[in-house]
Amino acid sequence: MKVVILAGGFGTRISEESAYKPKPMIEIGGMPILWHIMKIYSYYGFNEFIICAGYKQHVIKEWFADYFLHTSDITFDYTNGGNEMIVHNKHVEPWKVTIVDTGLNTQTGGRVKRIKDYVGDETFMLTYGDAVGDVDIKKLLEYHKASGKIGTVSVYNFGQNKGVVEVENDGLVGSFREKSDFDGDLINIGFFVFESALFDYISGDTTVFEKEPLNGLVGKSELAAYTHKGYWQCMDTLREKQQLEKLWDSGKAPWKLWED
Repeated sequence: MKVVILAGGFGTRISEESAYKPKPMIEIGGMPILWHIMKIYSYYGFNEFIICAGYKQHVIKEWFADYFLHTSDITFDYTNGGNEMIVHNKHVEPWKVTIVDTGLNTQTGGRVKRIKDYVGDETFMLTYGDAVGDVDIKKLLEYHKASGKIGTVSVYNFGQNKGVVEVENDGLVGSFREKSDFDGDLINIGFFVFESALFDYISGDTTVFEKEPLNGLVGKSELAAYTHKGYWQCMDTLREKQQLEKLWDSGKAPWKLWED
């Protein structure tokens, strides 16, 4: 099953670093947060990724092109007048990564629409390229299959500073709306699962994924909510990046499910 990751936005709220690279390429512990997200899915056996790139998309492509250089010891041997590169202790993930330039100014829904041909008619997963968590991907997938719905969104009790997801008693999403002082605090954290019928709800490049497509599914009672009760954190600001970095440096990062 393919995992689609949205990685094309400008990241304006963390401009201290996103001025030089896409936000998903900002590093936590020396590796891009995009890599951390992919490691979460890979831990559960999902190793085929489609990256929806846009802003500074060449940075993502070049990083994966040089993955051996990032993860191995290298000897460059010029002693005989040549240019030989010897790779030592080679380590590479069992990943198949497709990086798609989905446009500079394309909205989130439009980015998803543009990778339709790469997904085909299969069930697929989708998430944002700027947040990590210890979401149990296999349980999420089981929940989605049991729901029989077109889509499933992971929701999380995070606080009052994000848009709110209302979940009905039958486990379906009732509505998406902005926060209110009277709201509960279940928020959309990505980690979606979708059937290919999702593409019928996306018009084109100007479609904001969190508006027409998700609300369209809600209107048809086709969006289930999977409640995540572990750890989750986005990286919208420099302060949040520093929090993630501190957790990683402590050796107790909750999203690090894999062994070194």
